[in-house]
Amino acid sequence: MKATVPSLDWLSDVGVYEVNRLPAHSDHVFYETLEEAKRRGPMAMRHTLNGAWKFNYAVNPASRPVDFYKEEFSCAGWNDITVPGHIQLQGYDRPQYVNTMYPWDGHEELRPPQVSEDHNPVGSYVKAFFVPESMKGKPVYISFQGVETAFYVWLNGSFVGYGEDSFTPSEYELTPYLREGENKLAVEVYQRSTGSWLEDQDFWRFSGIFRDVYLYTVPDVHVYDLSVRAELDDTFQAGTLQAGLSFRSAPEAGAKATLSLYDAEGNLAASSSTELGGVMNATLRVVVELPKLWSAELPYLYRLYIEITDGSGRTVEAIPQQVGFRRFEMVDKIMRINGVRIVFKGVNRHEFNCRKGRAITKEDMLWDIKTLKRNNLNAVRTSHYPNQSYWYELCDEYGIYVIDEMNLETHGSWQKMGAVEPSWNIPGSKPEWRDIVMDRAISMYERDKNHPSILIWSLGNESYVGDVLVDVARYFRSVDGSRLVHYEGVFYDRKFTEASDMESRMYAKVADIEQYLDNDPDKPYISCEYMHAMGNSLGGMSKYTDLERKYPMYQGGFIWDYIDQAIVKKDRYGKEFLAYGGDFGDRATDYGFCTNGIVYADRRLSPKMQEVKFLYQNIKLITDRNGITVRNENLFADTSGLVLEYTLYRDGLKQELHLVEAVVAPKSELRVAIELPAALPAGEYAIHAAYKLREGTPWADAGHEVAFGQHVFRVGAVALNPEGGTGASPAGKVKVVHGDVNVGVKGNDFSILFSKQAMSLISLSYAGREMIASPPAPLFWRATTDNDRGYAQGYDAGAWFAASLTRKCTGIEVTEAEDGGSATVAYRYAFSISDKIEARVAYTVRGDGSVRVKADYKGAEGLPRLPIFAVSFKVPADYDRLEWLAMGPEENYADRASGARLGLFRGTAAGNVSGYVVPQESGNRTGVRRVTVLDGEGKGIRVSAANEPVECGISPYTAFELENAQHHYELPDVHYTVITVAGRQMGVGGDDSWGAPVHEEYTIKAGEDLSFEFIIERV
Repeated sequence: MKATVPSLDWLSDVGVYEVNRLPAHSDHVFYETLEEAKRRGPMAMRHTLNGAWKFNYAVNPASRPVDFYKEEFSCAGWNDITVPGHIQLQGYDRPQYVNTMYPWDGHEELRPPQVSEDHNPVGSYVKAFFVPESMKGKPVYISFQGVETAFYVWLNGSFVGYGEDSFTPSEYELTPYLREGENKLAVEVYQRSTGSWLEDQDFWRFSGIFRDVYLYTVPDVHVYDLSVRAELDDTFQAGTLQAGLSFRSAPEAGAKATLSLYDAEGNLAASSSTELGGVMNATLRVVVELPKLWSAELPYLYRLYIEITDGSGRTVEAIPQQVGFRRFEMVDKIMRINGVRIVFKGVNRHEFNCRKGRAITKEDMLWDIKTLKRNNLNAVRTSHYPNQSYWYELCDEYGIYVIDEMNLETHGSWQKMGAVEPSWNIPGSKPEWRDIVMDRAISMYERDKNHPSILIWSLGNESYVGDVLVDVARYFRSVDGSRLVHYEGVFYDRKFTEASDMESRMYAKVADIEQYLDNDPDKPYISCEYMHAMGNSLGGMSKYTDLERKYPMYQGGFIWDYIDQAIVKKDRYGKEFLAYGGDFGDRATDYGFCTNGIVYADRRLSPKMQEVKFLYQNIKLITDRNGITVRNENLFADTSGLVLEYTLYRDGLKQELHLVEAVVAPKSELRVAIELPAALPAGEYAIHAAYKLREGTPWADAGHEVAFGQHVFRVGAVALNPEGGTGASPAGKVKVVHGDVNVGVKGNDFSILFSKQAMSLISLSYAGREMIASPPAPLFWRATTDNDRGYAQGYDAGAWFAASLTRKCTGIEVTEAEDGGSATVAYRYAFSISDKIEARVAYTVRGDGSVRVKADYKGAEGLPRLPIFAVSFKVPADYDRLEWLAMGPEENYADRASGARLGLFRGTAAGNVSGYVVPQESGNRTGVRRVTVLDGEGKGIRVSAANEPVECGISPYTAFELENAQHHYELPDVHYTVITVAGRQMGVGGDDSWGAPVHEEYTIKAGEDLSFEFIIERV
């Protein structure tokens, strides 16, 4: 349907999704001369309209300024708004975060394709511009790279066109409506349209012109669409490059197209030319012998130049295009890149900036691509819409495999609070929705088809499945034989299995994946979403990555997701914080479910990235006392660009460093011998092996660590931490003072008090410095994580919350060593949760002032599992500087410690609180040998493991203060440093965040007895 009189009816008409929009085409750039094309600077034939626009906001169509587009309408009193940008982040309306439900849920009863008349915010934009001198007398077009969700365009009072689809370009010709002097461009943007039913992604609901807007012109002979195919023969030894050229009007007689292909070193690899006169389409072909191949590991790109000359031989257009020769295909039910089985080590990535929303910048994208490469990720799924073109250019250049996903999600139309109920599911098999959905597929394909990084077309996300999506899959296969097609939703209805070339599931448990793979499946498997990284999560990820070697048809997965979708907001005192759903008064909302990233919203790495980097590394360094087995799982890259180094540590201190030349071919192993001193003194040793970049790359400097492995061993029959923690026996005697209320233990320059009334150690004074700000007590509760909330940990195990706060001392025992060298005070505790359980904490004070703490738990069956068994106490807040000998450097847990290494690390108590948007358990370290807590003068205490390593978390806040806060600004002012020493803490889980418990082996059963010991000593 093409209409010249705009109508609001289009907003709810499935059959109208564009009016006068130009056909979709490739995203290639073009220049007037070959020299300009080779420089590839700003396009002279393009003129940006980004910047300040005049703006009016209306809550619904009835209240909008209907005639604002007319030439006589004055916008002098209007405010300015910045383009690109969201309306809701510039002082109008409010952002709203919802996941599966539609944003109007509970406010209006709508069914597709109905659109609200009461709440459908309208942004009226006006931009005055002059036609650039370089464009005068030429055709002029306008490109909107992204507008959410539907918009009308006028120029100088005349209607130009209409468009939907927020995430692909909409372009229109302006030439008939231009005039000399100032031109008035008017754009009316509606938040709700039929497109809103198709854009129910798990993200913030915004509206507005949020991507670039620009004018452009074209030369007399213009390649409107460029289709580049770089194909390989079955031997991968010969490449054929085909460039298809499409014109909007036939070139004149004598016009010619010349193709020149250069390798990355600037050498001419092939060339060809063809006459163009009178044709609308032309094809250029060249053969390249022994082409260098493109992959994520070795992203080799050729540079193609296409030069168009007119009948007189004058260059009228020159097009630069990057070309990668690669072959992606399914062979014997396995996806292969250049003939080799591929494993996706991927992540789902939203375009997001904590201040600009989805109006992200090139700087954001550069940061993102470098972060992916530095942390061993090789693949991205563009969840759940086409990204800006620049992102695909970066993926081509840096080497990232892409699942390019069309802008489609109708989650709320079929899944009701987790139940599959597709009574009004769209698109399903409804023929009236076919064209609007197909348009989105065509727009994505035509724009993105020339990027070698794109291996798979995805039919969108969580829209169930039906005939419409099968038709879309057939379309992709008909136009592109060089890629595969993905759709997860066939899992719900096998009648439509044709819609996906691979089995793709979300958040399937490892056992479910293995069941599929063990039964002779027809398709390879990928986890298009797995490891729901909400808050403190990603526990058990190794269970998934272990499948890569066990099952050839398991071909990796994509973590959900890359970046927290949190928005900067100010609290009542003007201090900025990261806000989530509901913080803007948005209702309905899904609250903090938008914070699932392995990167924080402000683009800092979360501690979870440590695990991702290790488990995704392509090179495994399996280390022992005698050598390092290097397993190079790269498909194409050897290790010649890396330097292997191994370092020997004793009790955390570096002893020696060795550099080794170890070039290992891809898909092969090499055993590298290591040299250690013949006789090693007694102690605990760690060998750290690492491959590091020999030279800098576009994504990391020389010396960047690419792969890591370690081996820990002990020499001699030594305790992990000998008496006193120093190896020397405690010196001196202790004096025990039996008071009515307190028991005192004194020695040389120290005094320790135990209270019969307070049921604990209440004073630890070294040289007059009091270290106990709040007495130690047994702790069975950790601050609930997002995953804990998801499977109702509070409901199931809340009794342990009470047990941690309400205990009764049932006995105190005081014993003195006969030689006067130590004294022990032991407390027994009972808990209302059960009369069958008991905890005992014994403190042995020795002559040097150190205190050996032994905590025991006597278990009982029939009780919920314990979140933690620990002893927690407070010291004054001045003692906030930390020095660890533990697994680190980032926080780690029983089920998320693969990427941690044993070493000496420093930090602060405040810095130990991770930046999860909702406060929760964080900052734990496993394998703690010792941690020193110091003030600014270097004084304080050391907590050391006695026999076996312990876990330890140090924070300015108690578990209960964290539990009670929904935002970091709700946490109390810092008055203490809270030291929590645990024998065990349960894992954090991460299979999903709405019901998946922590894996069995990482839980703590209430019926088992537990015991651990640690030592407190002065520093």
